[in-house]
Amino acid sequence: MEQGDIAPDFTLPDDTGEPRTLSSFLASGPVALFFYPAAMSGGCTTESCHFRDLAEEFGEVGAHRIGISPDAVGAQHRFSTTYGFDYPLLSDVDGSVAKQFGAWRRFSPLHAKRRTFVIGTGREILAVIKGELKFNAHADLALEVLRGRAAKDA
Repeated sequence: MEQGDIAPDFTLPDDTGEPRTLSSFLASGPVALFFYPAAMSGGCTTESCHFRDLAEEFGEVGAHRIGISPDAVGAQHRFSTTYGFDYPLLSDVDGSVAKQFGAWRRFSPLHAKRRTFVIGTGREILAVIKGELKFNAHADLALEVLRGRAAKDA
Protein backbone atom coordinates (compact mmCIF):
# COMPACT_ATOMS: atom_id res chain seq x y z
CA MET A 1 0.00 0.00 0.00
CA GLU A 2 1.27 3.42 -0.94
CA GLN A 3 0.00 6.97 -0.64
CA GLY A 4 -3.10 7.40 -2.80
CA ASP A 5 -4.11 3.72 -2.65
CA ILE A 6 -7.43 2.67 -1.14
CA ALA A 7 -7.01 0.75 2.10
CA PRO A 8 -8.78 -2.61 2.26
CA ASP A 9 -11.49 -2.91 4.86
CA PHE A 10 -10.81 -5.63 7.43
CA THR A 11 -12.10 -7.13 10.66
CA LEU A 12 -9.79 -8.18 13.49
CA PRO A 13 -10.34 -8.84 17.20
CA ASP A 14 -9.23 -6.11 19.56
CA ASP A 15 -7.46 -6.58 22.89
CA THR A 16 -10.78 -7.57 24.51
CA GLY A 17 -11.69 -10.04 21.75
CA GLU A 18 -14.31 -7.77 20.16
CA PRO A 19 -14.30 -7.79 16.33
CA ARG A 20 -13.42 -4.34 14.97
CA THR A 21 -13.54 -3.12 11.37
CA LEU A 22 -11.56 -0.36 9.73
CA SER A 23 -14.72 1.06 8.15
CA SER A 24 -16.38 1.48 11.56
CA PHE A 25 -13.52 3.67 12.76
CA LEU A 26 -13.44 5.66 9.51
CA ALA A 27 -17.16 6.43 9.86
CA SER A 28 -16.25 9.00 12.52
CA GLY A 29 -12.82 10.24 11.46
CA PRO A 30 -9.44 9.45 9.91
CA VAL A 31 -7.20 6.73 11.29
CA ALA A 32 -3.53 6.44 12.20
CA LEU A 33 -3.06 2.68 11.78
CA PHE A 34 0.29 1.44 13.02
CA PHE A 35 1.77 -2.02 12.67
CA TYR A 36 4.33 -3.12 15.25
CA PRO A 37 6.31 -6.35 15.59
CA ALA A 38 5.70 -7.48 19.19
CA ALA A 39 3.74 -6.38 22.23
CA MET A 40 5.80 -5.66 25.34
CA SER A 41 9.09 -5.33 23.41
CA GLY A 42 11.18 -2.22 24.01
CA GLY A 43 10.73 -0.38 20.71
CA CYS A 44 7.06 -1.31 20.36
CA THR A 45 6.37 -0.14 23.90
CA THR A 46 8.06 3.19 23.20
CA GLU A 47 6.09 3.65 19.98
CA SER A 48 2.75 2.61 21.46
CA CYS A 49 3.20 4.82 24.52
CA HIS A 50 4.01 7.78 22.28
CA PHE A 51 0.72 7.25 20.41
CA ARG A 52 -0.99 7.08 23.83
CA ASP A 53 0.68 10.25 25.06
CA LEU A 54 -0.55 12.20 22.02
CA ALA A 55 -4.22 11.36 22.66
CA GLU A 56 -5.24 15.00 23.00
CA GLU A 57 -3.47 16.03 19.80
CA PHE A 58 -5.04 13.19 17.80
CA GLY A 59 -8.40 14.10 19.32
CA GLU A 60 -8.03 17.69 18.15
CA VAL A 61 -7.94 16.48 14.52
CA GLY A 62 -10.70 13.91 15.12
CA ALA A 63 -8.43 10.95 14.41
CA HIS A 64 -8.43 7.41 15.76
CA ARG A 65 -5.25 5.57 16.71
CA ILE A 66 -5.15 1.80 16.12
CA GLY A 67 -2.25 -0.57 16.75
CA ILE A 68 -1.89 -3.96 15.05
CA SER A 69 0.56 -6.77 15.70
CA PRO A 70 0.65 -10.55 15.23
CA ASP A 71 0.25 -11.03 18.99
CA ALA A 72 -2.72 -13.02 20.28
CA VAL A 73 -5.63 -11.23 21.94
CA GLY A 74 -4.39 -12.15 25.44
CA ALA A 75 -0.94 -10.64 24.80
CA GLN A 76 -2.54 -7.51 23.35
CA HIS A 77 -4.77 -7.24 26.44
CA ARG A 78 -1.80 -7.53 28.82
CA PHE A 79 0.09 -4.91 26.79
CA SER A 80 -2.87 -2.53 26.81
CA THR A 81 -3.64 -2.86 30.51
CA THR A 82 0.02 -2.67 31.54
CA TYR A 83 0.53 0.65 29.74
CA GLY A 84 -2.98 2.11 29.94
CA PHE A 85 -3.61 2.45 26.22
CA ASP A 86 -6.76 4.39 25.40
CA TYR A 87 -7.00 3.03 21.87
CA PRO A 88 -7.53 -0.49 20.51
CA LEU A 89 -4.78 -2.98 19.80
CA LEU A 90 -5.83 -5.45 17.12
CA SER A 91 -4.65 -9.04 16.89
CA ASP A 92 -3.50 -10.13 13.41
CA VAL A 93 -2.09 -13.53 14.36
CA ASP A 94 -1.85 -14.94 10.84
CA GLY A 95 -0.67 -11.63 9.37
CA SER A 96 -3.54 -11.47 6.87
CA VAL A 97 -4.06 -7.72 7.31
CA ALA A 98 -0.34 -6.94 7.54
CA LYS A 99 0.13 -8.79 4.25
CA GLN A 100 -2.59 -6.70 2.57
CA PHE A 101 -0.81 -3.53 3.69
CA GLY A 102 2.67 -4.77 2.74
CA ALA A 103 3.75 -4.76 6.38
CA TRP A 104 4.75 -8.45 6.67
CA ARG A 105 8.09 -10.23 6.52
CA ARG A 106 8.03 -13.85 5.49
CA PHE A 107 11.39 -14.89 6.89
CA SER A 108 11.81 -13.35 10.31
CA PRO A 109 10.76 -14.17 13.85
CA LEU A 110 9.30 -10.65 14.00
CA HIS A 111 6.96 -10.81 11.03
CA ALA A 112 5.29 -7.40 11.23
CA LYS A 113 7.17 -4.43 9.84
CA ARG A 114 6.95 -1.15 11.71
CA ARG A 115 4.67 0.85 9.39
CA THR A 116 2.09 3.54 9.98
CA PHE A 117 -0.69 4.30 7.54
CA VAL A 118 -2.63 7.54 7.80
CA ILE A 119 -6.03 6.78 6.31
CA GLY A 120 -8.71 9.29 5.32
CA THR A 121 -12.42 8.71 5.86
CA GLY A 122 -12.81 7.54 2.24
CA ARG A 123 -10.21 4.79 2.95
CA GLU A 124 -7.55 6.66 0.94
CA ILE A 125 -3.99 6.29 2.18
CA LEU A 126 -2.84 9.83 2.99
CA ALA A 127 0.67 8.80 4.05
CA VAL A 128 2.85 5.77 4.71
CA ILE A 129 5.44 6.18 7.45
CA LYS A 130 8.34 3.74 7.54
CA GLY A 131 11.29 3.35 9.87
CA GLU A 132 11.99 0.30 11.96
CA LEU A 133 13.97 2.19 14.60
CA LYS A 134 12.13 5.52 14.61
CA PHE A 135 9.87 4.64 17.52
CA ASN A 136 8.68 8.17 18.32
CA ALA A 137 8.63 9.49 14.74
CA HIS A 138 5.60 7.51 13.56
CA ALA A 139 3.06 9.23 15.81
CA ASP A 140 4.60 12.67 15.25
CA LEU A 141 4.60 12.31 11.47
CA ALA A 142 1.06 10.87 11.38
CA LEU A 143 -0.13 13.82 13.44
CA GLU A 144 1.62 16.24 11.09
CA VAL A 145 -0.20 14.71 8.10
CA LEU A 146 -3.54 14.82 9.91
CA ARG A 147 -3.06 18.45 10.95
CA GLY A 148 -2.21 19.37 7.36
CA ARG A 149 -5.32 17.58 6.12
CA ALA A 150 -7.51 19.28 8.74
CA ALA A 151 -6.12 22.71 7.81
CA LYS A 152 -6.76 22.05 4.12
CA ASP A 153 -10.35 20.91 4.83
CA ALA A 154 -11.09 23.95 7.03
